Amino acid sequence: MLSRIRALALLSQCEGAEIWSVEHCREQGVPEEWIEELADAFESGYAHDRDTIYYGNAPVNQFHGVSDLHLAERLGALLGIDVARVTATALTRPAKVRAIKEAVEEG
Repeated sequence: MLSRIRALALLSQCEGAEIWSVEHCREQGVPEEWIEELADAFESGYAHDRDTIYYGNAPVNQFHGVSDLHLAERLGALLGIDVARVTATALTRPAKVRAIKEAVEEG
């Protein structure tokens, strides 16, 4: 599976608001089984810029990839964190990732 060092390195890259392409996941060493389980098609919303998906600098209607929040949740569980408990009060996706990172740091 993943070494602790690799899992920590991947977690450090997660922000909670990104979608990683399948190719990027592979380049970063995300296990293929996780990619298959977590990859999904995401659809842009254009009412607010925060809901629009960009690939490069261009907005796209749909994007197939892995939510870095879902990846962070998987990594947190692998690193022994009770992800549901530590993210229970987090209101945003980035806040959930921060809570996971803090719990891992606190050990």
